[in-house]
Amino acid sequence: MAMSGWRSPGGEGRGQEPLSSPPEELPGAAALLETRNLLRILVAAVVIAALQAARDVFIPVILAVILSFVLSPLVNLLGRAGLRRVAAVVVSVVLALGLLGLVGTLIGRQAAGLAADAPRYARTIEQKIEGLQTLFAARLSAISTAFGIGRPPTPAPAASAPAANLETPAGPAGGTSEQKRPVLVEVVEPEDSTLVVVRSILAPVVGPLETTLIVFIVTIFTLLQREDLRDRFIRLAGSGDLHRTTLAIDDAGQRLSRYFVSQFLVNATFGLVVTLGLWAIGVPSPIVWGGLAGVLRFVPYIGALLAALAPIALAAAIDPGWSMVILVTGLFVVIEPVVAYVVEPLVYGHSTGLSPVAVIVAAVFWTWMWGPIGLILSTPITLCLVVMGRHVKSLEFVDILLGDRPALTPVETFYQRLLSGNREDALEMAEAALVDRPLLDYYETVVLGALRRAADDVARGALSRERALGVTKSMLAIIDELGEHEDPGTAGRAVVPHSRPSAGVVACVAGRGPLDEAASAMLAHLLQQRGVAATRVPYAAVRRERIVQFDLTDVAVVAVSSVALEGAPAHLRYLVRRLRGRLPKAPIVAGIWREGDALLTNAELQKTVGADAFVTSLRAAVDAVMPAPLPERSGAAVPLRSP
Repeated sequence: MAMSGWRSPGGEGRGQEPLSSPPEELPGAAALLETRNLLRILVAAVVIAALQAARDVFIPVILAVILSFVLSPLVNLLGRAGLRRVAAVVVSVVLALGLLGLVGTLIGRQAAGLAADAPRYARTIEQKIEGLQTLFAARLSAISTAFGIGRPPTPAPAASAPAANLETPAGPAGGTSEQKRPVLVEVVEPEDSTLVVVRSILAPVVGPLETTLIVFIVTIFTLLQREDLRDRFIRLAGSGDLHRTTLAIDDAGQRLSRYFVSQFLVNATFGLVVTLGLWAIGVPSPIVWGGLAGVLRFVPYIGALLAALAPIALAAAIDPGWSMVILVTGLFVVIEPVVAYVVEPLVYGHSTGLSPVAVIVAAVFWTWMWGPIGLILSTPITLCLVVMGRHVKSLEFVDILLGDRPALTPVETFYQRLLSGNREDALEMAEAALVDRPLLDYYETVVLGALRRAADDVARGALSRERALGVTKSMLAIIDELGEHEDPGTAGRAVVPHSRPSAGVVACVAGRGPLDEAASAMLAHLLQQRGVAATRVPYAAVRRERIVQFDLTDVAVVAVSSVALEGAPAHLRYLVRRLRGRLPKAPIVAGIWREGDALLTNAELQKTVGADAFVTSLRAAVDAVMPAPLPERSGAAVPLRSP
């Protein structure tokens, strides 16, 4: 009885053990997984509710953390200059406060001057609106006259009021009655106390000052206790591997600090350029609008648009014409693309590490949570979470969901496309990858890796034979499409054919497994690319009843491919024996593509198979059939007999 290639070792006896878990274990595992998922959802709901309820606490803390990242390079610089840490932190915070106060004073003075001229600007805008209404009315009237529509109807004569309505109603005795007059009621509010008046005046001022004070206090303590906070985070993240965790935290801190400093400098420069441009155009209070543009540019995607609305409206209020409006609009239209697509990639790379969808989703989420301040903080907060997720295992899901790195590896992506039958997408991926890498490298790392994953799925029963044949069919179609491919740097070169001492054809024979034909096709393609005469031989052509009819007269070397042996090489042994009977002098190379197969480490099994050499990679297989004798070539894992 022939041994099936789809069973585990010893699978023909009664004592065969199933590859999958026993059925009685599955309900318990499913229940445990469901409990974990529910627990995660519950934790996420609690965290979101806490963020929503304690927004007045979290906002100053997060602002302080971001400010500490911005001030950290300055603190380190002052520390290297000789200042102690406390002094360096105090000096850095004082400089930040001074800069903030200076900018606030300038903006306040500009805004005060702008408020004084507000009535004049309002009149100009009213005149422009009236002019636009007159223009549109004239155009509409001309169009109506041209098409003969829209003529006003003739007014109907007013009907005379009934005489009875003009008579004064009579009283009960026939005389006129006095009309009832409404009683006037005056609501007098009590005078506010001095404390209430003072509170109403100071409330709009005290709130922001209080938040600013909390932010700077938390920033000072964060900078002073930076090492202690880092140690506590390491303990929370996992202290099992202190070296790796410390490197991860330091790398994350440096990356975030560089990003925030770079973003602050870029947005400050953007605001300065806008200020100078508006000053040159003649827009009043350019410092106000430049500062507003610098702050609003922290808002992703729509920040620059929001910053442009107020100056454009002010330009329309100042200039009786439209030239100033056009100039201001052109200023933002020119500056924003230059900063976004030229300056930012040069300063901190082409990407922030966030996917575009993640930026939009984060902006919507944090705006819903914390309002406008949440919109400004959405990108920094999300970036912090993604950087932490790249280094902390427990937060890895954040990087997978929000990061810009591919969620699947190239091997996983290619295999998924094959499983879904989307060979066009898989072919596009292959052509894009082959632009800057050789075909052998792509076949070795991606396509062969996908075959190995398919073999693992076959071994554990997750992939049926029919679906495995579908994967092989898709791979063969992709390999045929890549038949005209030339590696980078070899275009236009003449390929010098290789020949063995006895010139002939290399027969790439597929094993009995459903995935073996794809591996033999890749090997044949690689050999043909190097000028070696290679042919693909399906397993059906070398079966016991048909191998006698198969023409092997020109074959000099045989390369047998087997992906899913599962440690039972009986069918491979019979195949090699049949080939040896037809080609007694031709060397036979066995390609065992599935890593970890028992045949690769068991010398007794290798002797029973009878091949001249065993290889585990396409590179080794290509080297094994090149002109030098097989035992002297690299890649012959176990040479058993000379060719």
